[in-house]
Amino acid sequence: MSINVEQAIIHAISQDGDGQLSCRLRPQPLLNSQAVETMLDELHQTYTTKAGKGFGHFGISGDDGEANTKFEAALSQYRSNDLGFVEFSGIAGKLLQEELAKYDFSTGGFLLLSCYTYMTSDFLFVSLLNAKSSMTVLDDMELTQNTHLDLNNVQLAARIDLTEWQADPESKKYISFVRGRAGRKVADFFLDFMGCVEGVNTKAQNKSLMNAVEDFVGGSELTKDERQTARERVFDYCTERCDEGADIQIKDLADELADQGMDSFYDFAQGGDYDLEEEFPGDKPTLRQLKKFSGTGGGVTLSFDGQHLGERVIYDPVSDTIIIKGVPANLKDQLDRRLKGE
Repeated sequence: MSINVEQAIIHAISQDGDGQLSCRLRPQPLLNSQAVETMLDELHQTYTTKAGKGFGHFGISGDDGEANTKFEAALSQYRSNDLGFVEFSGIAGKLLQEELAKYDFSTGGFLLLSCYTYMTSDFLFVSLLNAKSSMTVLDDMELTQNTHLDLNNVQLAARIDLTEWQADPESKKYISFVRGRAGRKVADFFLDFMGCVEGVNTKAQNKSLMNAVEDFVGGSELTKDERQTARERVFDYCTERCDEGADIQIKDLADELADQGMDSFYDFAQGGDYDLEEEFPGDKPTLRQLKKFSGTGGGVTLSFDGQHLGERVIYDPVSDTIIIKGVPANLKDQLDRRLKGE
């Protein structure tokens, strides 16, 4: 299902020779051409499937303990038709310029804002995109250099669920954002200009869910294969929700497990010390531990499917050793060659 783009605009933030930032505002929205639709649909799909996103809300941020409400106020005015989209986006551009001016690492970029509808929800997508140079061959076989937006490497982006924000202002997760590869600190300015603070610790919630599932199946009378099947069903459900951009719902997950013959997971999870919310975003890397064991340290990396534990993979915690039965063919070949060489 594709998105329905309502408004989109791009503003340019650049640095002059003296290191001063300026914001060049586009005076009208982008035309809703096929190119705009294609670009935003691609960004929506890429963003939705990005792992490790953070979730937050408008609130208090910074060491001064004061809320930066300018972005939220302008967005409220736009949603109530007191501001046009272009005027709102211009305020956002100026706010980002002011925030970037506090740091010495930024050279600017292109601020993209777009309001669109997907399924039954309205969203505002906000991203600071970089330009990337590339070489193109012309019709006469001459080379020329051009510049394009780097859509494959979006690191500064956030998406506001406008429908959830207005229906439930007390929610702590109506804003999602990309966690930068270099860590949160580099992206702080991007959240600060919007007045966004982290609300839901997604990894912690997913870790608690994983622990609850392990405790639940471990205390059941299921066979080893049935327990692994249950873990995989939980993983499949959560993966489907992540791919859809939807939250994990504990009640729905409990119904899924009930279909496998395991009742009362909901009461078990809510009655324990897991501190699970009724619903929260999924985190694939954390939940993958339901299916796989993996670890790296001291120059050794090991990963295997959970179903092999106790069969092909024997772990002895006393001697701190792992025995692997049936070495993978490509690894066996490498080992045999090394032994023959020595």
